[in-house]
Amino acid sequence: MGHLDHATLGWLTPVLSYAMACTGAALGLRCTVRALAATGRVRRNWLLTAASAIATGIWTMHFTAMLGFGVSGTDIRYDVPLTLLSLVVAMLFVCAGVFAVGRHPDRVQALLLGGLTTGFGVAGMHYLGMAAVRLHGEVSYDPVRVALSVLIAVVAATAALWAALAIHSPAAVTVASLIMGAAVSSMHYTGMYAVSVRVTPSGEPLPGASAMSFVFPLAVGLGAYLFITSAFVALSPAAGERHTSASARRPAERPAH
Repeated sequence: MGHLDHATLGWLTPVLSYAMACTGAALGLRCTVRALAATGRVRRNWLLTAASAIATGIWTMHFTAMLGFGVSGTDIRYDVPLTLLSLVVAMLFVCAGVFAVGRHPDRVQALLLGGLTTGFGVAGMHYLGMAAVRLHGEVSYDPVRVALSVLIAVVAATAALWAALAIHSPAAVTVASLIMGAAVSSMHYTGMYAVSVRVTPSGEPLPGASAMSFVFPLAVGLGAYLFITSAFVALSPAAGERHTSASARRPAERPAH
């Protein structure tokens, strides 16, 4: 059996991955709050931004953490198409979950449907990303820990969507995003501790790309997207602020008698 190390770079990857999860959660919550205060095309656009932020945060969290993953006795490579597919799966499922909450008239049904959809999407992203791992050996999973990681993903997703509906103040969003980031990180590392590897020593080159040549640049790019979008949302006026501004301008726009 190969020895698995989940933090070959020390605390750097766990801390950075947690920060990515929190950033995506906070941005997704703020965008969902904006969406619920809007209608029509504006609501749709805010929901799309919320879904992309949450999915990007979760995916970046996973693969930032994977930068610190190592197995003694073998190198690790990543299948590029499968890795990209895991990002697409996260985007699609999180988008479906967010739209269920943002458009479904029944809040309880929306939370259940959205939580299940998003949770299974997050779990699917994680294990599809693990399927993209290439190494000299055979990977197996502890089914109990796998089931626990899926349960954590569903509970975390449902809690995140509930927070999007119930929490509106910036301070509460910050606290909720810290909790959600911890939940997403817990799901990831629970899934990783379900992994066992039986190494088969070999001198043959592994197919795929290394983490530093492919995963790292992609994670940096998506992380930059999160921070740029966060700045845009922070500077964009909320619906209440636009209403106040419009009301303040109306007296000045009245024609003089």
